[in-house]
Amino acid sequence: MGQLERLVLMAEDELTEYSTDARKIEKLRQKIGISVPLAEQRQVKAALLEMMPTDAISQLVEKQRQTVALPFWGIAGLGLIFGISFFQPLDFLVTAAAGFAAVKIQRWGWKLQAKRLVWQTLEEIEQRIEQPTSPKKAAS
Repeated sequence: MGQLERLVLMAEDELTEYSTDARKIEKLRQKIGISVPLAEQRQVKAALLEMMPTDAISQLVEKQRQTVALPFWGIAGLGLIFGISFFQPLDFLVTAAAGFAAVKIQRWGWKLQAKRLVWQTLEEIEQRIEQPTSPKKAAS
């Protein structure tokens, strides 16, 4: 498993917790700072920047994955209802296909969101290195 995949898995773990993005980035920053050398961080950031999609559909799925998958869940539910009530085996195929599409969309959005979180964290680490915080002057 490469460094990028490991960092994305760490970000997915952070996504499962209910907290703000700033808190997720802070926790992930600590983990990355301990486990990944600075040179590798820059390589991972460059690789991530290359693989992040820029098209509108990918950005929509990243930000609203559940909303995008919702129509497919509806189609799957209707296919199940019609398949049971009218004894139509073809409707069960529609149910399976729509359910599969909904799960794939949500997984895709989850991965994109995790990659974005890793990129934001690496960006914050880089900013902190470039602009270290100055010690506060004592009040006179």
